Amino acid sequence: MTRKSRPAPLSRARQTARALTLVGALASLAGCIEGTPFPTGRSPFSASEPGALTPGKPGTTAQTSLIIADLAGRRSAVAGGGYGAVAQAVLTNSRGSAQSELRVARLTAKAKAKNWLPQIGPSVSLTSLGDLATQLVMEQVFFDNGAKKAERDFAAADVEVAAVTLSRELNDTVYDGLKYYVTALKARDQGAVAARSAAKIGAYEAIMRERVAGGISDMTEARVLAQKLAEMQATAAADRDAAATAEAQLGAMTGAPVALAGLGAVALPGALPEALAVKEAEGEKARTIAQAKMEQAALLPGLTGVATAGRGKPDLGLSLGTSGLWGFGTKDTIAALKATEEAAGARVERARQEAEQSLTALRARREALVAKEARDGAVVAETADALEMFTEQYRMGGRTLMELVTMYENYANMAHAQTGLKYDIALIELEIAREYGILVDGSSI
Repeated sequence: MTRKSRPAPLSRARQTARALTLVGALASLAGCIEGTPFPTGRSPFSASEPGALTPGKPGTTAQTSLIIADLAGRRSAVAGGGYGAVAQAVLTNSRGSAQSELRVARLTAKAKAKNWLPQIGPSVSLTSLGDLATQLVMEQVFFDNGAKKAERDFAAADVEVAAVTLSRELNDTVYDGLKYYVTALKARDQGAVAARSAAKIGAYEAIMRERVAGGISDMTEARVLAQKLAEMQATAAADRDAAATAEAQLGAMTGAPVALAGLGAVALPGALPEALAVKEAEGEKARTIAQAKMEQAALLPGLTGVATAGRGKPDLGLSLGTSGLWGFGTKDTIAALKATEEAAGARVERARQEAEQSLTALRARREALVAKEARDGAVVAETADALEMFTEQYRMGGRTLMELVTMYENYANMAHAQTGLKYDIALIELEIAREYGILVDGSSI
């Protein structure tokens, strides 16, 4: 008895081979059709691709994206001194989410970079006879009016927006830490001034008690002086509390106590880079335009090759159609999508204008405070000289104790306020550096 051969495995192997051949043919045709939006060589995100850094063209790395290259090239304006140590400690202990979001965006863009390749998947259907029919379906887009390219651009622009978001998060985090640091310094120094003033007024108050005990002064003056002493002591206590609170907040950000080593320098460059708000608007512009192109392409007819392999002979066909349905408003919809680029560009210009206005206002405030610090410093020095004269006149009997106390109180209040001005100037400089993304080295992004 002769055993019959079983050709089924061989037949399935041949069908699979034919299917793979069809896949290769589809991919080759996609690369041969002139004018298609699909790459035929390197990935569109290849760093070695000529002309990769193109204005307005999104990318995923510093080699392919002007936005990311700009962010990566920025250098910290607070790299040295006390500021640098605080900034490094804050960054080391930071727990932000933007870094994870950037990683997700990059992985998504990496996947979208291969969206021009054939897609393959199973198809299971129930026949009229109640049998299950399984097939292997492969699709290759020949022409899609730029939809696949727009998908890649959208994913790349998403990476750029995520990179700007990360830069803003890191700069905001460092700014918050440095703000607590400067606030603690300001409160500490003002507290020291208030404490010295309270001690001086306390000495005057002791003299007043002796005068009241000797019948030279009445209790009215003693009560007024005691009130002035209580106010100055309250000011000193408030400054100590503010310093302790700021140090505690800074310690929470760094994970350990930070020594207050004095003000650092903010080395603002003569020509500032573009504000982070502008870079974010540019990334969102690219993303919005890519989204509009995808929606527009869905309304236009495209050509797709389809190959199926299963039972029977493999089949190769073409499909012509649109992803979306047409309606009476389709023409207006396409016109609106085409106008998206202009609207996105207007938002970029608006962000640039607002950044320039903010910078002008911050610089004006800084210049005003610098002038006020110099002016008030001169007034405090003059008041100190006048106070010495008042003190001498008091000793000679030409001034009363209350006149001397009032004069000293004015001097103490001016000295207290003038002590804090340099810290207010430092906070404005840090605010400028934050808005322009130069509190953190670009290599940290």
